[in-house]
Amino acid sequence: MLHLFPAYGISVILLQTSTMKRLLIFSLLILSIGACKKDKETQADKDDKIIQQYLSDNDLEATKHASGLYYNITKEGSGYNPTVGYTVRVIYKGWLTNGTVFDEVTTPLDISLSSVITGWKIGVPMLKPGGKGTFYIPSELAYGENAVGSIPANSVLIFNIELVDFY
Repeated sequence: MLHLFPAYGISVILLQTSTMKRLLIFSLLILSIGACKKDKETQADKDDKIIQQYLSDNDLEATKHASGLYYNITKEGSGYNPTVGYTVRVIYKGWLTNGTVFDEVTTPLDISLSSVITGWKIGVPMLKPGGKGTFYIPSELAYGENAVGSIPANSVLIFNIELVDFY
């Protein structure tokens, strides 16, 4: 018995076969493993489809950032943009694609950009003081496979964020 790919549980009996038959069997195994990997959809792919479907269902437009985050700047602010080293003063609302609101702050909250989810670290610096935006954050830029409070694992998060100021 020849163990070709033990990690995949693939073992083949190649007894008394010609070299050509062995090559054919080996080639077929390689092709089938390659095909299996192509069929697997990543969580990032799933999240992207969820975001695109949400945008389509709600007749919304957004721009896709290289990170996978989608955004729509709804109000331009003025001045400079914050970076991750700053503390930002924000008003925001966060919800899931099914409409469930999981967090909302109606009075300005000061929070360090270094202590927030990656989606915020990418999105909030797109805003200037007085600016507003909506951010569609794939799960890998949020909490990933972890459920947090009322947020299920692998959830796409949506935030309306107003950047009041930063320091």
